[in-house]
Amino acid sequence: MTAVDNVSMSEPLRERLVGAGVDMLEEVGAAQLGLRAITRAAGVSHGAPRRHFPTHRALLAAIAARGFADLIERFAQAAAGATTPREQLQVMAAEYVEFAGERPEMFTLMFRHDLLEGSGENLRAITLPLFERFAALVEAAAPNSDNPAINLWTNLHGIAALQANRSLRLVAPSADLRTLVAHTIQLHLT
Repeated sequence: MTAVDNVSMSEPLRERLVGAGVDMLEEVGAAQLGLRAITRAAGVSHGAPRRHFPTHRALLAAIAARGFADLIERFAQAAAGATTPREQLQVMAAEYVEFAGERPEMFTLMFRHDLLEGSGENLRAITLPLFERFAALVEAAAPNSDNPAINLWTNLHGIAALQANRSLRLVAPSADLRTLVAHTIQLHLT
């Protein structure tokens, strides 16, 4: 199925464009995700997006925002059954790494601040509260630690990036992701 097959012509134009971009992203990557290809997949002229997305960066940022929304939803579902801050961290961290492996191009785009900065889409309004929630969980799980949130997040992000670019399976082909994540959390919260 192609991106065109997933686009509903009854959706508002902005959503059709973002949806077409999301659908195409994993196939072609952010570097090849052109405005003309997205508009073609959405079934509109190449000038049609200008009202909603004055620049290509603005459209890419809206696509990245959809990725963050999907990740946040995964976090909510995974953490719903967790009762302690450490359990919530555990399941959210595992979801983060798994998301990177399942949707590597989206994951990469979401953290391409060099590409998305100045896009008009306020991604910081999404990412900063997400990190603040993560930091609060770390603080609740390890109240006597010397603020390990940034250290833990950078370590988890490194694992996720290795998973996204398929390097993790090259260096550790038998590694179980959830065990690796649990070990990483244990190292930072003791």
